[in-house]
Amino acid sequence: MTQETAFSILKTGVNVFLTGEPGSGKTHVVSCFITYLRKNGVEPAITASTGIAATHLGGMTVHSWSGIGIKKELSSSDIKRISSNKRFSTRIKKTHTLIIDEVSMLDGKTLLAVDRVCKEVRGSAAPFGGIQIVLVGDFFQLPPVVSRNDSTMPALFDNESAQFAFDSSIWTLAELSVCYLSEQHRQSEKGFLELLSAIRSGSVSTEHRECLNQRLVTLSSRDANITKLFTHNEDVDRINSIELGKIDGELKSFDMEESGNEVLIKHLKRGCLSPERLELKLKSVVMFTKNNSKLGFVNGTLGTITNFDKESGFPVVRTREGRVIVAEPMEWSIEENREAVASIKQIPLRLAWAMTVHKSQGMSLDAAFVDLGGAFVEGQGYVALSRVRKLDGLFLVSYNDKSLTVHPLVKAKDSDFRQASGKLETDFFKLSKDNLEKIQNDFIKSCGGKSVSIPASTNKAYSVETIRTKHSNAYSPWDKKEEQILLKHYGDGKKIKEIARLLGRQPGAIRSRLNKLGEL
Repeated sequence: MTQETAFSILKTGVNVFLTGEPGSGKTHVVSCFITYLRKNGVEPAITASTGIAATHLGGMTVHSWSGIGIKKELSSSDIKRISSNKRFSTRIKKTHTLIIDEVSMLDGKTLLAVDRVCKEVRGSAAPFGGIQIVLVGDFFQLPPVVSRNDSTMPALFDNESAQFAFDSSIWTLAELSVCYLSEQHRQSEKGFLELLSAIRSGSVSTEHRECLNQRLVTLSSRDANITKLFTHNEDVDRINSIELGKIDGELKSFDMEESGNEVLIKHLKRGCLSPERLELKLKSVVMFTKNNSKLGFVNGTLGTITNFDKESGFPVVRTREGRVIVAEPMEWSIEENREAVASIKQIPLRLAWAMTVHKSQGMSLDAAFVDLGGAFVEGQGYVALSRVRKLDGLFLVSYNDKSLTVHPLVKAKDSDFRQASGKLETDFFKLSKDNLEKIQNDFIKSCGGKSVSIPASTNKAYSVETIRTKHSNAYSPWDKKEEQILLKHYGDGKKIKEIARLLGRQPGAIRSRLNKLGEL
């Protein structure tokens, strides 16, 4: 399914599970949907299963949003306590759309707990109390984590006890429309894509292993300026500390600023990839931790500290592409009703000689030095390998058999998801354009949003073939060359409709792409 089709389905107000391989554009579609709702006067609840993922979208954890905290199972008294809390009840009652990102890391019991709270607060037996639920993620990536009472080390579900979100009864009751994105915007090399697909399907062959073996390097031969991904925190801290200590020169420190609710600030700090105290030296290898396409960086852009600005003192970064950027402080915030209730401000950088596979989830890296010899859970290797855009950007020190596996339950379920998405897409294109617009408009009205005018009936089928008679490139994947042409036209002052005509696309697609590129 294309991004534009998934976006149109989201606008109808149905419950959705938005999934797809890494780099398929899940975050982009969600961001477009959030923008669409806000433009129409509807404020969505933006949450995620982890603080890191929540921070990427400017939201909070679903645990914090719903008031369930660390609990996975709620007693009647717990439900009563949460529903009687004015802050939680007001928040939930006002919500029309609840987005939960990185749902692969949310276990079924937690999802069911959120459902119970929403039903109680809203006084409705409908799934999630009648709120549109949008679950986003890829179950082939990192699975749910639970803490065992007899150990301080988080342990992941094993095959016998695993309970993914899709195992929960509420997953079925919510009647989720599956939107399985099929476009690829990160990797383009056929051989690399085949390798990742083989891991995903559990069909890694001798040829695929040979492909990986060709990328093997030794510890002593590694490039110190390439980000290193490890499976354990202690390896990451050790490498970053060693490499920073090797550099002569003055150590510059930048402390995080904070304001707002203390509890929410803690959530923001846990989710922010930039540290509370950022310590840098000239020649430090760094990675940007936030997106700003106007300045030329995204979350995952790598570079080196070349100077510190004479006036502001802020670090000057030369990216791998040669762009020179003064890294000024940026803000991470949690909003309610379009107002920040908690915020932190820090230079959007972190030392990038090394980081954990867990914290790399959701990033795109130009190059990475990866050690998967200690992989201990299904999906860990897949996440690490799929961060890299090209195979020649992968430098592999070791890997074990576990790193090339995915969870068997996920593999079996994936076939169901793909079939459901295909059927949904077929049924969706049977809708007339007028009927579709009416459904989308009615949803906005039901949320108390602005009224959207509906044109007179044309009785034309809403299909790709019909649309392409007017817009020849409608629903076609974007490539870098076309994006450059788009940016040039926009920079030259051309209007959206004119650009759409020149590129053979719909005006909405042009706005969506410009939004993704940070131009709107």
